[in-house]
Amino acid sequence: MTSSFIQIRDIRKNYGPITAVNDVTLDIRKGEFMTFLGPSGSGKSTTLYMLAGFENPTSGDIRVDEKSVLDTPSHKRNIGMVFQRYTLFPHLTVGENVAFPLRIRRLPKAEIHLRVKDALRLVRLEGFEDRKPALMSGGQQQRVALARALVYEPPILLMDEPLSALDKKLREEIQFEIRRIHRETGVTILYVTHDQEEALRLSDRIAVFSHGRVDQIGSGSMLYAEPSTRFVAGFIGDSNFIDVDILETRGKSAKIVTKGGVEVSGVPLHGQGDGGKGSLLLRPERLELRKVGSDQGLLRGTVLDMHFLGNNTDVVVDIGSGETLSVKMPFGHPMLAELGPSVMVEVTFNAGATHVFRS
Repeated sequence: MTSSFIQIRDIRKNYGPITAVNDVTLDIRKGEFMTFLGPSGSGKSTTLYMLAGFENPTSGDIRVDEKSVLDTPSHKRNIGMVFQRYTLFPHLTVGENVAFPLRIRRLPKAEIHLRVKDALRLVRLEGFEDRKPALMSGGQQQRVALARALVYEPPILLMDEPLSALDKKLREEIQFEIRRIHRETGVTILYVTHDQEEALRLSDRIAVFSHGRVDQIGSGSMLYAEPSTRFVAGFIGDSNFIDVDILETRGKSAKIVTKGGVEVSGVPLHGQGDGGKGSLLLRPERLELRKVGSDQGLLRGTVLDMHFLGNNTDVVVDIGSGETLSVKMPFGHPMLAELGPSVMVEVTFNAGATHVFRS
């Protein structure tokens, strides 16, 4: 494994009695695309701002290429930054906006001209040098901001919710461009978002933040398949949770019983101790519906509602005891024609593909 390029060590940030970031430790490899994912107030942006130098940590250290940057002012850290708001100068042209960081660094005019052309080519805005930002779309303006952040070739690029102001289709287009630019430049990117789909599309690895801490770090597929906490399980991918009792434990698996009295063995277990209450994670797309009487179902319920979503249909099933399950069935599934409100069904699943988290 490549040694870490950025080392965040036991970083804490207090605002009076409020702890915004609580002992976060992270290692980011050179050239990696790392996303900080979490809800508002989880500490992800504050962590990014401490790396940028916009905030000073209460304690801990941040090292880049084995050197602490805490005593280095933000403008001398050689780190590019792209925000949700494009922060372009409205009175300057696109070319002048992109050239601004180079003029601050007093580069020769000929070199500035070449670098601006290269940066605009990278973001596919060749020929836009003389246009004013106000005459461009939101997606184009964000490309200009990206070109300006990359024009002086920083080794690190920080991006804080850069696409949240764009509509879904445009967001997906720019996501593709960001991924392409990352491949072409090899720049180390730290990206902040609350959008799990965006994180999954873009990232090599994802750090999931909750209440100022990092709950888990890993690839999107690993976080989905092997969540270490109930929060991660609920934040990555779609999820159902039902209450269960833990009857027996054997190593890292458990035998559980649902409110309806259904016992399931071999369920991956998270948390220490014997017995007690738990929450069983059931992914909607990994559940199957069968006709009542198939003798293959684990749970029995009644269809409450159905929502056509294009490539799949979300079937909501009442399994009693005040609990419902969302079951995603692919477009064209032969059983969909037989389903509707009040239809009785059986729900089956693979125990090894579920998880139980101690309450």
